[in-house]
Amino acid sequence: MLNTRDRQLDGLRAAAVSMVLYAHFFAADDSHWGHIGVRLFFILSGFLITRLLLDARSAAQFEPATALRSFYARRALRIFPPYFGMLGVLWLFNLEGAREGWVWHALYLSNFWYAVKDAWTPWVLCHTWSLSIEEQFYIVWPLLVLLTPRRLLGRLCVGVIACSLAYRFYWPLTGAPSLARDLLPPASMDALAAGALLAVHRSHVTAWPRWMAASWLPLSILSLVLLWARSTAMGPVPDWLVWIGLEVSPLVPLAMLVGSASAGFRNDFGRLLELPPLMALGRVSYGVYLFHPVVLALVVKAQAWIPVNVSEQGFGRLLVAGSATLVVAAVSWLAFEKPLNALKRYFPYLRAGGRRSRSAPNAGSSVNWLQGKKGERPQPTYRTDAAGRENALHASDLQ
Repeated sequence: MLNTRDRQLDGLRAAAVSMVLYAHFFAADDSHWGHIGVRLFFILSGFLITRLLLDARSAAQFEPATALRSFYARRALRIFPPYFGMLGVLWLFNLEGAREGWVWHALYLSNFWYAVKDAWTPWVLCHTWSLSIEEQFYIVWPLLVLLTPRRLLGRLCVGVIACSLAYRFYWPLTGAPSLARDLLPPASMDALAAGALLAVHRSHVTAWPRWMAASWLPLSILSLVLLWARSTAMGPVPDWLVWIGLEVSPLVPLAMLVGSASAGFRNDFGRLLELPPLMALGRVSYGVYLFHPVVLALVVKAQAWIPVNVSEQGFGRLLVAGSATLVVAAVSWLAFEKPLNALKRYFPYLRAGGRRSRSAPNAGSSVNWLQGKKGERPQPTYRTDAAGRENALHASDLQ
């Protein structure tokens, strides 16, 4: 049974994919909420993957080769089958011209494909840019986490975030904006590294730094103002400023949201995140994200047989395409992904036998604005017994 931490993180996954569906199925104004949802996914991925690798690294049975081999095998079992199944169907029927650049998508280079073309064609695969970013992150990051001296990991994360932020300020010097500014890996490394930084510091941080505690509310308000400003006409300079602001200002609030959910909210917001429908949506969120453009393309083609308008953004499209996407994702999870996930037990992060793990990280890493009473410490979220942590590392994770 999932503990409080993982239930609430599933709830955040549900929120992230809901923002994507809202932007792609309902909003008629090129909503930026979908991009914020993707950024939340990135922070979650950076946190969960780094946490998993650090737990393996802290065990007495840790061997880098074993951990790396298991990590890549488990990632392949979780990600590849539904992804290549989708690509295979699209290639077979050439839906919306999906065969164009198909090899790039098969090699997880979709972000480079769209950056080079500077156009979202074929549109039915445009969402794979973010999946490519994550896969590129998965290839490099485990090597850094497992081989970098532990005392330097935090500095490494901060350095990656700083380079990513500097990358954003380079683009206004290049002239007109292009898709490359959002699709090349440095544009997303700040969110992934922010999640990783949460995992690095979770074992000894019991409260947020003062600057974060003081800045999350102003940054959240600024993000909402910039979301409104983005929908208004403006010149190139204000447009650049709004773009940079929308990339940077939500980062701290979103990171604090993930960090606090990992510790477990003990209030109404925590109970909201743990609602069974949200947890179920979070569990199948990968399939929802993966299949939703394909479902949309098919639904639009079937407009003649659908009594509501699905050819344009709006409630009809959200209702029909959203419901169909949920059905496809649920079937994929139950019949395809979940059975394959069970095979992860054959790829443990730790070698069999040996001594028990070293002392576990401290329980509960952070508190924030949505936590319970002021000054209240969060519930322990990590088992402190060595056997429990070892079993967790040998078990099949859902990430």
